[in-house]
Amino acid sequence: MPAPVHELRFGTRFQRSLPVDPDMRLWPREVRGAAWSRAHPTPVRSPRLVSWADEVGALLGVERPTETGPAVDVLAGNRVPEGSEPFAACYGGHQFGQWAGQLGDGRAIALGDVTGPGGTFEVQLKGAGPTPYSRRADGRAVLRSSIREFICSEAMHHLHVPTTRALALVTTGEPVVRDMFYDGNPTEEPGAIVTRVAPSFVRFGNFELPASRSDRDLLQALAEHVIGEHYPEVGRADAEGVLRFFTLLTERTAKLMARWMALGFVHGVMNTDNLSILGITIDYGPYGWLDVFDPDFTPNTTDYREGRYRWRQQAAIGHWNLARLARALVPLVGDAERLDAVVAGYPEAFSAAWREELSAKIGFTVQAGDDPLVMELFGALQASETDWTIFFRSLADVPRTGDPLLALAEAFYAPPDAALRQRWGAWVASWRVRTAGEDPAERRARMNAANPIFIPRNWVVQECIEATEAGDVGAVDRLLEVLRRPYEPQPGSARLAGRRPDWARNKPGCSALSCSS
Repeated sequence: MPAPVHELRFGTRFQRSLPVDPDMRLWPREVRGAAWSRAHPTPVRSPRLVSWADEVGALLGVERPTETGPAVDVLAGNRVPEGSEPFAACYGGHQFGQWAGQLGDGRAIALGDVTGPGGTFEVQLKGAGPTPYSRRADGRAVLRSSIREFICSEAMHHLHVPTTRALALVTTGEPVVRDMFYDGNPTEEPGAIVTRVAPSFVRFGNFELPASRSDRDLLQALAEHVIGEHYPEVGRADAEGVLRFFTLLTERTAKLMARWMALGFVHGVMNTDNLSILGITIDYGPYGWLDVFDPDFTPNTTDYREGRYRWRQQAAIGHWNLARLARALVPLVGDAERLDAVVAGYPEAFSAAWREELSAKIGFTVQAGDDPLVMELFGALQASETDWTIFFRSLADVPRTGDPLLALAEAFYAPPDAALRQRWGAWVASWRVRTAGEDPAERRARMNAANPIFIPRNWVVQECIEATEAGDVGAVDRLLEVLRRPYEPQPGSARLAGRRPDWARNKPGCSALSCSS
C-alpha cells in the first residue's frame, strides 16, 4: 500500500558518497573540497497542495495527500521527515559561454533519496529557501515558474523525453518579490514550491567546479558516485571506466538534443550547470515551444541579442558543453586526446539520432539523398508561417491524391498565397513519391505515434498560470490530465492543440520569458 509522504524514510546515498561542507551556516560563501552543504528548508506560512502527479507518487510508493496536513508540510519544507538530511549541492558552470565559477543549488534543497516500486530517486524541493549557494537571492520561487516546471516536467515524460519528474506543487501563502524582466519593475507574486524527482540531479557543472580548482580527490569521488549509482555497466571509476561513462553520456546527450528539436522544444538556458550527467532534461526555466516554425526562436529574453540557445543551435551547444565536461575529466582519464575523440564523435551521433527522429515524423526513412527534400520542407515551413506541431500531425492525413493543402490547412497561420501553394504542391508531390508503396494506414499510425497533438504550448500554460493565480486550483490538474495523453485525440480539448491566438503573439509568458522565478 502507498505510504503517506510524511512517513517516508529517506536515504542519504549522495551524502554518504561525497564529502560535506563542514560549515553549518546558510549564508552565501565559497565552498571548497565538498560536494554538498547542509541546508534545512525554511518554513512557510500556510502551504496548500495545488497539484500532484499520481504516476510519480506510484514510482515512490506514496499516496496523494490532502490539501493541507503533515504530508504537505513535508512538501513545503515545514517538516523534515525521518532519516532526511537536507542538503544543497555544490557545482559550477559555464553560463552563456563564460565560466561563472561556483554556482550550486541556490533554491533547491534535496530531502534525500527514496526507494519505491519504480526504483531509487532523489527528492528535491525547489523554492524551499536560502542555501549557502543562494548568493544575493532568497531561495524562493514564484507560482508562475513553479507551474511551468511542474507541467512541463510531466508533459515531457509523456512525450517520451528523458526528464526529471515533478511530484507535487504547493503554494506557500507568502509573497515573493520578483522583477520579471529585470527592467526595474519588481512586484509581489504568490510563492510556490515544486517537489522534483530524479535518479540524480548531478550536472556537468558538478565536475567542472572541482576541476577548475585542481581538486582531483573530489573529482574522483564524484566519478565513483555517478558510475557506481547510475552507470553500473561501466564498472570501476578508473581511467577506462570514466572514458566509457563519458562515451555513454555523449550518446545520450546527442539523442536528447535530437528529441528536443524534433518536438519543437527550446530549453532556453543550456548552461553547463543545466545539463544532466544522466542525459535527461533538467531545470525548466525560460523554456518555450515552437509555435510558428522559426529556427532562430529563443524564449529567453536574456538571450535575445545573441540567440546562443535558439532552437537550431541546441545540438551545437550540447557539443560545446560536452567539450567543457571533457576538459574537467582529463585529470581522471589522463589523456585529453582520448576524451577529445569521444567529443569528436558527437556530431555523427546527433546526425543519426536526428535522422531517426525526422524519419518518424515525416513518414519515411530519411537517407542522405533526401537532404534537399528535408531542407526544402524547413524552408517552406518558415516561409509559410506554419505551426510546427500541427503541421507534422496533419501531414499523416495528406491523401495520396488531390489537393494536399486541405489536410494541412490548420497548420498555417495565414492561407498560403499562389506561390506558396505551388511550392507546397511540389514538395508534397516529392513526399508522395517517397512514401509510395507503403500501406497508408500503417504509415499514418507510425507518424501519429511520433507527432503529438498536445504539447504544453506557451499560451496554454500561461492561461493555466493566470487561472491558478485567480483562484482556480484545479486548472493545473485539468491541463495535466490532457498532457498525459499527448498522442490521442481528446474530445473537448481541441482548443488546447490549436495555433497560438493573436493575443498571445507578444504577451509575456507566451512569447517572452526570463530567468526570473
